[in-house]
Amino acid sequence: MQQNDIDIRIGARIRAERESRNWSLTDLAERAGVSRAMIHKVERGTSSPTANLLGKLSGAFGLSMSTLLARAEAAGGHLLRRLDQPVWIDPETGYIRRQISPRSDLPLDLVQIVLPAGKHVPMPASAYAFQRQLIWVLEGELEFDEGPVRHRLNAGDCLQLGPPADCIFRNPGKFPCIYAVTVLRND
Repeated sequence: MQQNDIDIRIGARIRAERESRNWSLTDLAERAGVSRAMIHKVERGTSSPTANLLGKLSGAFGLSMSTLLARAEAAGGHLLRRLDQPVWIDPETGYIRRQISPRSDLPLDLVQIVLPAGKHVPMPASAYAFQRQLIWVLEGELEFDEGPVRHRLNAGDCLQLGPPADCIFRNPGKFPCIYAVTVLRND
């Protein structure tokens, strides 16, 4: 799937979520704390949303970011082959998100993240509402700020997140950090 295709699908999903709630662009902008113009560009597929923006929008909808993206990306069925796994790239940081699990009625999502060296991605607490999750570092090192607490994780380490808090994923290393996120949805 091309990056432009995924941007169009994400934009369409955001519009569908907004319209299903009978919200105007202004309503969503106020609830998410982002500009109306930016939402309009994302919905049209002319601007690739950042991870932080997606976190704010999903929180406004009362959804996890993972659920919002899965609704836009994932195909159904029992098998999702690697070549068919949707990939989304944050235009601001180069953060790569791969949806590993197929869309199903299971309340679980499995996602692989590649965070480039020296980059960080902030996420608002609203992006984690309605879910529980684990972070498992596969390669590299990850600093994860969960509210005021900083966790330093290396390859093989696994962290269960606590209650929703503003977070920052940070790669302090010289190489990409690859980690898996397992999300148990409550939505």
